[in-house]
Amino acid sequence: QSTQKEESPLLTELRQMLWKNRKPVSPVDQVRPDLYIGDEKTALEFSGLRDLSITHVLNAAEGKFNNVLTGAEYYSDMDIQYYGVEADDKPTFNISQFFRPAAQFIHEALGHPENKVLVHCVMGRSRSASLVLAYLMMKQSLTVVDAIEHVRQRRCILPNHGFLKQLRALDITLQEERLREKRETNGAQ
Repeated sequence: QSTQKEESPLLTELRQMLWKNRKPVSPVDQVRPDLYIGDEKTALEFSGLRDLSITHVLNAAEGKFNNVLTGAEYYSDMDIQYYGVEADDKPTFNISQFFRPAAQFIHEALGHPENKVLVHCVMGRSRSASLVLAYLMMKQSLTVVDAIEHVRQRRCILPNHGFLKQLRALDITLQEERLREKRETNGAQ
């Protein structure tokens, strides 16, 4: 029986994936059924949110760093569930502290077939993309490579170097957890 774990790719390999055959930049793109990544303009326009039937908004650019001035109050007339993350789009910022709560917010929302989630930041390319990638890795069991490949086929994303490093660390942790669970399951038989 094999206990070999997959190797997580180097950061340079992840960067190369992101730069290869890039999609044109657009305000919003559907990256999974009922899951969208978008920019600030998309998050601010009620008519567009209604057209997409958005029920949940995750703002990855809330507060003092970014000034995408939305919030639960902003959407109060629209019956939209809101979750805000104060993330700075700098390689030194620890976005991984938001991986679990953001993934949980998305996961719970998508647990109901009528819900649609918009994850956004200012441009919809770094912070929001990083949180969606973490969701795909944590809740859909994708590797970092599979998550990036999946999203980049649908949207031009470019998480900064520090965020990629944190996503790679998450990938390694999740692979180790899955390997440990597999060993425990095989050992129990």
